[in-house]
Amino acid sequence: MESERAPHFGFAAGDVVLVTGAGSGIGRAVALRAAELGLAVAAWDRDAHAVAATAAEIASRGGTAVAVPADVSVAEQVDAGFARSRELGVVRHLVNNAGPSSAVDLDFDEAMRIAVGSMRRMVDTWLSAGAPEGASLVNIASVAGTLVGTASDWYCASKAAIAGYTRHLAAYRSDEVRSNAVAPGMTDTPRLAGFAATEVGRRVLERIPMHRMATPDDIAWTMLFLLSPLAAYVNGVVLPVDGGWTVTQ
Repeated sequence: MESERAPHFGFAAGDVVLVTGAGSGIGRAVALRAAELGLAVAAWDRDAHAVAATAAEIASRGGTAVAVPADVSVAEQVDAGFARSRELGVVRHLVNNAGPSSAVDLDFDEAMRIAVGSMRRMVDTWLSAGAPEGASLVNIASVAGTLVGTASDWYCASKAAIAGYTRHLAAYRSDEVRSNAVAPGMTDTPRLAGFAATEVGRRVLERIPMHRMATPDDIAWTMLFLLSPLAAYVNGVVLPVDGGWTVTQ
């Protein structure tokens, strides 16, 4: 499915990338763009219908993908999901994108288990089979875990913890995997549908130097660069992708 218009990031054709939360938004964009770069995609999501649609779209464009309905917070589903994903080949790259929305009312401790513990489970399950050569991962954090506070305590805390966990991996497991994270600002995904048109949304947009929300592709291409051999010496970075929002806070 490699597109003539797609940038060439140096991935080996047919290498497998596992993308969680691939049924919509940023995860879907990562899955589609990864396939354009010639990667085989193991697309995971709790929503079986949505992730099947992502995989079907990749296949319709000549790419290779498998849809894996799985909840990353459930150990048994993670184990089964990796078994299914490895039917594509060795999983060389991991995108930890799945996580609960900040709009959901969650118990703090349970939210930390779901949002942060699930990423640790994904990494440990993946690497327990042996780290593949050239392994890389990108975790999705947020500007809410760097400088911007939100009304949800668990969301700020979990995103900060993801940034810290990424730095831990980079410092102590770099012999197995190269680890980075992105911290998106406001992104035009289904979770924020209509927000830009609200009074609060307009005020936020006024404070973003680029005066727009990110597109899912803005985030996806950044994540794919960090995964790629072009970023071979980038390790432990938590990269804001926010149009300059945080530097104006």
